[in-house]
Amino acid sequence: MNTVRIGLTINGVATGPHEIPEALPMIDYLHEYCGLTGTKFGCGIGACRACVIIWDHDDGTSEAIPTCITAAASFDGNRVRTIEGHAVDGRLTALQQAFLEHFAFQCGYCTPGFVNEAQVLLEALARKPLPKAEVEAQILATMDSHICRCTGYVRYYEAIRAVILADPKLTR
Repeated sequence: MNTVRIGLTINGVATGPHEIPEALPMIDYLHEYCGLTGTKFGCGIGACRACVIIWDHDDGTSEAIPTCITAAASFDGNRVRTIEGHAVDGRLTALQQAFLEHFAFQCGYCTPGFVNEAQVLLEALARKPLPKAEVEAQILATMDSHICRCTGYVRYYEAIRAVILADPKLTR
């Protein structure tokens, strides 16, 4: 078994270096090496997106990445955020609060993936606001690949829409 040494920043905190199996999925790295268990394993093939985390790029953009099919070594030297990194000093973000207010979950298993993907959308809209008339279509396009086995989609979408429409910097 080949191993690699990696170090990265997770939720603003440097971690590593860790000696890990070269093909170790990021979800296993988060769980086993970092003690961060909020990221959920769903399908194992990247299709359900329950395991999505946020990869922050040097240019200020970010993207949602499924961790069940992406090797931890791919993130060496980079910055990522997990569901544990959203709340600050025990205060929920507007997105997390909206999920609660809209009861946008049932079992909650897929919620971390939905929250992380929605956060990437909010950050993209902060850089390039969207016409209000296109908000619904953008939410559907962004969140369409996520699977909720409890069929909580409508409430997820309502929560995301509420956050977008409440912030005048995200729409034009």
